[in-house]
Amino acid sequence: MYTVLVIDDSASMRRILKDMIGSIDEFEVVAVANDAYEAREKIKEYEPDLVTIDINMPKMDGVTFLRNLMRLHPMPAVVISGESVRGSDIFDDGAVGFIPKPDNGETMQSFEARIKDTLLSLTFLLKRYTLKKPASQKKDYRPTVSPDYKVHPDEVIPLKPASFGGQKLIAIGSSTGGVESLLKVFSKLPNNLPPIVMTQHIPYGFSSSFAQRLNDYSEVNVCEAVNGQILEFGHAYLAPGNMHLTIEKVGNVLRTKLLDAKKVSQHKPSVDVLFRSVNNSVGGSAMAVMMTGMGDDGTIAMKELFDNGAYTIAQNEASCVVFGMPMKAIQAGAVKEIVHLDEISDYIIAFSRGKVR
Repeated sequence: MYTVLVIDDSASMRRILKDMIGSIDEFEVVAVANDAYEAREKIKEYEPDLVTIDINMPKMDGVTFLRNLMRLHPMPAVVISGESVRGSDIFDDGAVGFIPKPDNGETMQSFEARIKDTLLSLTFLLKRYTLKKPASQKKDYRPTVSPDYKVHPDEVIPLKPASFGGQKLIAIGSSTGGVESLLKVFSKLPNNLPPIVMTQHIPYGFSSSFAQRLNDYSEVNVCEAVNGQILEFGHAYLAPGNMHLTIEKVGNVLRTKLLDAKKVSQHKPSVDVLFRSVNNSVGGSAMAVMMTGMGDDGTIAMKELFDNGAYTIAQNEASCVVFGMPMKAIQAGAVKEIVHLDEISDYIIAFSRGKVR
């Protein structure tokens, strides 16, 4: 069952779309929103598999919202709008589908058929974007535990910090705003750096294409991590959007290990899980970079890295889209340097050459 958020400023159209989409066996409308700002909160609350977006909306038009969505929280989006003139451009803005609203004289049955045809044609894409729920599983969208409860990294990976440093390793954590920020950092990196491992909060299905974008922007060889890869100089490894990325040391070799475990610090992949594994494998020889993002994922393990002698930096408030994760790490006393986004690549290069500690 694919979950859907309907965004439209017309109450009547919201009801129509909810009923029509809800009548499709493989789709369930879990929430509706009347503008982009309400939609943003509903996306955080329900984590839908798909959103439908109207172009002509108050406060923020649908095209602007779509572009922001693809930049900050990429996910499958279908535009349903009466402005068919925008249909040829909407795919460049990140939409995976476009459905014109009914013209004068079109029956609701015809409109419903077009919606059904379009959404069913996208199921092969949605399978790449989200893990399909069993048909028998009915999700209860009311919280079953306190929304303040967060799984501690201890529940997924034990803390066993390396007593002696190993080879250099660079670990990066980011969330909201991280897609564009990482592209900016990687565009300035050379190909002779120690291995880089990254957790960016990103939906399943987008991590592979994002890794390819990073690879295209940089001299570094970037890939979506798979299980058991040997870390190499000049390479970077991005956590898949539905698995925790960890690093383990086998003899003198560092390898990737993917964990299909519960969310940690409310995220999967989790920065805390990655950073702790880095501490366990190379300890004080690591560099940890905390970049723009909402929440506090990574703070616990970054403080552990700091205490073990690792070199830790955080993006400054002025250059963050959301100054959440860096702020929490700074407040925890886990950060040695606070730097502007434009300087992060320089600090990574300096660390790799032994010029900072």
